[in-house]
Amino acid sequence: SQVILGRDDFAGTWVLQRTITDRYLGQIGDFRGTAKLCARGDAGLSYTEFGRVRFGDGPEMTATRDYLWAFDAGGVAVAFADGAPFHRFMPVDAGAGTDHPCGDDFYRVQYDFTAWPLWSAVWTVSGPRKDYTSVSRYSLALGQ
Repeated sequence: SQVILGRDDFAGTWVLQRTITDRYLGQIGDFRGTAKLCARGDAGLSYTEFGRVRFGDGPEMTATRDYLWAFDAGGVAVAFADGAPFHRFMPVDAGAGTDHPCGDDFYRVQYDFTAWPLWSAVWTVSGPRKDYTSVSRYSLALGQ
């Protein structure tokens, strides 16, 4: 039987490692940091990512990202920090989340929870201005 992960399963601090293969720029980006998921309301989490990213031999830069996660019978609805909808996913096994068109660019995501509490999200982004794959791997921070 499938176990659907819930809000309490994700709440906490995660070590986040991301590799971004940018075919448009011909560079590899490397992100190292954390993702903190904190309770927000009765059925949600605030997702805050913080770390350092470097593309190729360029300078290391600070990178942050914020999302809102809402849990319901259909899975998880992810919104941008301003509340605008981003995508949805079902937190079970492995499978695709919903696609996200952004102007002329197209975002497609695949989640994998089969090695829980290790999990991943792979984004493939294509369009006239973007052509990259972003692989994010999450593991629980020590002490969680």
